[in-house]
Amino acid sequence: MKLKKYDSINVIPFIDVLLVLLAIVLLTSTFVTRGIIPISLPEASNANTLKANKEIIIVIKEDGTLFCNNNIEGLKNIEEHILQFPKDTPIHINSDKNSKFEIFVSVLDMLKRYEYSNISIVTEK
Repeated sequence: MKLKKYDSINVIPFIDVLLVLLAIVLLTSTFVTRGIIPISLPEASNANTLKANKEIIIVIKEDGTLFCNNNIEGLKNIEEHILQFPKDTPIHINSDKNSKFEIFVSVLDMLKRYEYSNISIVTEK
């Protein structure tokens, strides 16, 4: 039996596989960037609200105003709000680069006073 010699390589199956892999990468990258999978939830009349506060986000603006989870303002109010959470709750501090360092230190001091240890400082890459 004589083997048939091919003059060229058939690249169509290779292109098909690459297109499928590209589609998979594009679909999964949208889930990774958003962090959630978009869904439409059904409505119920007797539903309980879930507590979605798994982390605390403290924002220090340039003018020195403090916010916690976008709705609580002032260091005393933030302190009262944070004490409701367990000590291992993740706390993210977003501080403006032009804000006073003294305010940042006072926030850290307050967190260390109550022995919160899971603190991270959010920066840009």
